[in-house]
Amino acid sequence: MTPTENDSSSSCIKGKGKAKHPEPSERTPLLLHHSDAAPSPSQPRVVHDEDVDLESSSDARRRLLSKLTFVFLVSLSSCILIFLLLALLAYSYAARLSDVSPEDILENALVIQGPYRVNVLNVTADGGTWIQVRARAGINAGSIMGVDTDGDEGTFYDMWKSFGRWGVEVLDRVTVDVSTTQIFSQRQALLATLDSPPFELPLTANPPYDDSWLSPLSLTLFIVPTQNASDINQFVHDSWHLGAASVHASIPSVIISGGSTDKGGWRQILKLQRSSIETQLSMKLPPIPGLPTPGKDVPLPSISQLITLQSFGVESEAKDVTVHALATVVNPVPPIINLTAPSLPFIISLPSENRSLVPMVSVHTDPFMLTHPNITLTISGNVLPLPPHHSAPISAFISRFLSLEPNPVSVACPLFPSFALDMEFPAPSSKPQILRNVTIHDMKIKPNSASTGFLASGSVFARIVLPKGMDLTLDVTRVFPDVLVFDGEAHELPTLLLPQQKDKEELPDPLPERAFGHIRPEDWLEATSVQVDAEEEGSIFAVTADMVDVPLQVLPGRQKQFSNFISKVVFGTHGALAGLQGTTDVGVHILGLPFRDHEDTATGMDLLGLPFRGSVRIGMKDLLV
Repeated sequence: MTPTENDSSSSCIKGKGKAKHPEPSERTPLLLHHSDAAPSPSQPRVVHDEDVDLESSSDARRRLLSKLTFVFLVSLSSCILIFLLLALLAYSYAARLSDVSPEDILENALVIQGPYRVNVLNVTADGGTWIQVRARAGINAGSIMGVDTDGDEGTFYDMWKSFGRWGVEVLDRVTVDVSTTQIFSQRQALLATLDSPPFELPLTANPPYDDSWLSPLSLTLFIVPTQNASDINQFVHDSWHLGAASVHASIPSVIISGGSTDKGGWRQILKLQRSSIETQLSMKLPPIPGLPTPGKDVPLPSISQLITLQSFGVESEAKDVTVHALATVVNPVPPIINLTAPSLPFIISLPSENRSLVPMVSVHTDPFMLTHPNITLTISGNVLPLPPHHSAPISAFISRFLSLEPNPVSVACPLFPSFALDMEFPAPSSKPQILRNVTIHDMKIKPNSASTGFLASGSVFARIVLPKGMDLTLDVTRVFPDVLVFDGEAHELPTLLLPQQKDKEELPDPLPERAFGHIRPEDWLEATSVQVDAEEEGSIFAVTADMVDVPLQVLPGRQKQFSNFISKVVFGTHGALAGLQGTTDVGVHILGLPFRDHEDTATGMDLLGLPFRGSVRIGMKDLLV
């Protein structure tokens, strides 16, 4: 077979497989002519399987794209619709919140139980106080937003409320940032300013009827009371007469944001701000055991009625005089509040002759807690170095104390310098006798050659017995007695005169019965003292002072009583007993308590007008005639 035949015969052979295009060669044209690419109409069109597959794939893609477009549009429409619904719901809730007044939140939403514990953390030098308040609190958000479950108002509205309750549960809590708050009395007097860091309050949409839904709240507050003591006193008086403590709170701004203080997130985008908030707060005064019920016609009890001094003592040490006391204070705070206070300093002052205050004692309390019905205070401190010429207030204090009269004192806290409490130091239960066993050893009486009177000489002896708890070390350096002499024992101690009321030339009016003589030296008598053992009393000292030729004047109109006494001395077997009654000024040095003069030199102090009663037996040998 020839090559031509082979070619023709091979072109006519058809197999059952797919038709194969001739293999391209280097002579194969890159672009086919139209006649080669497209068959003529007269030729039959051959549809290959690969073309069918491509057309089917294109149709599937178009159908998939149509479905995806439909799903996207439906999803986008649904999201837009849901977003619009959420925006509409949020707008409805926001509209509700915008209509809520601060008064509605305070009265209907905010619930506070307590406080049940108050701790004083620190007191600053400018008079401010940091306190920690523990309570239970919560916000009933469902009541102010109207999403609680009370009532049945239709399916759609119940769904709206259910979504609102869900939103409150998701939000969970809010952060409250309050600007500086001012507290005023009903008379618009500023009482205090109050600052606090931001704090959290939990939210509840549908709380139960009990208080189990409240959460613990620990709030730190910084309180600065007013320095105007008269405003505080007026507020206390008004509250007592009204039976309630009523104040007016002014808050410039409050910002409420969603979420916690220490966590960011979308919740903090939600904010609600209110400005110029004014509210009234009132608390009924609780009944105080032992005190009358507050009321319009009931006088306010004095501070002294609230404080009871259980014990009191002073003690000399090498460099100062220490003071210790135990006192109880009526607790006016409701039992639900437990307060822990740190050590508090106080300065106790005595009034002077010109009505100014002389600081006497610096004390401080131990840390204490509120207990009911009384608070127990343990007090300790020391006596301050006293300035010169200020022994009169101490003498007046001692004179009133010995006369069973309360002493006015002023108590101030250095942390609050504008506040001072005027109160009374209580009198002792029984009259103490500081000077005891007063007598005159080796007393001699002789006529005064320069006048018609007599002169007395001898050694004055007495015991100084301090009240129980007063363990002072004294050095008595001088005495100035003013003595009435009686025919027989003097039975009553004289009525004390305060130093500013005492006249050196004044005699009792009327004169006591059986009194006939008056002994008063022209100047101080030097004295010495020795401390002796004490039993159940305070410190005891034996004092001796020599007097030489001190005038003994016969009292006006008592010459007859004097003659009768001399007759007893002359004709009596054992002489006659002369009673001694009067007062004496005593100059002392107190160990640990130096007085300072203008040159800052340590000096002593004078105790004025100490009463005494004693006796001396005078015999014939004691009359120098």
